[in-house]
Amino acid sequence: MSASDLNTVKSALVLFSGGQDSATCLAWALERFDRVETVGFDYGQRHAVEMQARQAVREGMKTALPQWADRLGDDHVVDLTGYGRIAESALTADRKIEMDARGLPTTFVPGRNLIFLVAAAALADRRGLEVLVGGMCETDYSGYPDCRHETMVAMARALSLGLDKPVVIETPLMWLTKAQTWALADRIGGAPLVELIIEDSHTCYQGDRTHRHAWGYGCGDCPACELRAAGHAEWVGA
Repeated sequence: MSASDLNTVKSALVLFSGGQDSATCLAWALERFDRVETVGFDYGQRHAVEMQARQAVREGMKTALPQWADRLGDDHVVDLTGYGRIAESALTADRKIEMDARGLPTTFVPGRNLIFLVAAAALADRRGLEVLVGGMCETDYSGYPDCRHETMVAMARALSLGLDKPVVIETPLMWLTKAQTWALADRIGGAPLVELIIEDSHTCYQGDRTHRHAWGYGCGDCPACELRAAGHAEWVGA
């Protein structure tokens, strides 16, 4: 969708996990659309803290971005625990985080974003929401194939055919580094939004909320923490 087309869109559904990327995408959507709803997915994650972070960040947005607080609409949670049992990974079971035979990290949940987008598109159709917004990125990421731009283009096409209507998937972080993602949050909401992301968003694969770093809470050693920490250090030092 072009920038001019996006200006005519009034509503969006944000795929919202409560992590840094989805929090930034929620702020991005609130800046642009008159009505924004969120959807989260319970797919049997090992750490309940992820679902808890969603609510903390959502509520915090009203304070961090008071000028758009009235744009934040309903939140929805979809039960995908059956899928999570099928697509077992280091995020849903007690497995070591390492590279598998395909060169993918064991944190990869097969087809996760594909399932999420199908469910989100169905929800958006029933809620009358015009655009799906997701934090997928293939710049600084863990190599998941369902985060790639090409995958998003194919999914938008498949969903449009399957629903017999145009389905638009916006991925504002797709070509940004993690440092640029921090910078985007700062541009949209300044210090209040950055502080919200540091204090309340959750990215750590180990579910660690006991160790606080300059970039937020986490173990500091898993791939998600390493990406977040490196991006923050680059942004602060820029």
